[in-house]
Amino acid sequence: MEGTVIRYSEAFKRQLVGEVEAGRFKSFQEAREAYGMTGCGTIERWVRKYGKAHLLCRIVRVEVAEERDQIKELKKRVKELEKALADTKVDEVLARAYFEIVCEECGIKDPEGFKKKHDIRQ
Repeated sequence: MEGTVIRYSEAFKRQLVGEVEAGRFKSFQEAREAYGMTGCGTIERWVRKYGKAHLLCRIVRVEVAEERDQIKELKKRVKELEKALADTKVDEVLARAYFEIVCEECGIKDPEGFKKKHDIRQ
């Protein structure tokens, strides 16, 4: 059957998904074998297509209390760091604006040249 493309009717697809949902097969692999199908993801695609995603495997993550606490603390720390970074960026923008105002009031025409000449770092 190499090189042969097999097309399944909508009725067959719905029937097979219904059989899987009814529990006739223990796995998608068993259903594939029962009907002589070769495509590994075919039935899974049909299950999604017909809105039966509850039949798909789910990944369940089991955590101990320390892991949950650690994740919570790390998320809190990330938020704090993001806020600190935002505050720092605001401070930097204000410092640049104040520097330009001071340069303007002092008659300095080239603030960038002034910074280089006096080795001012921001």
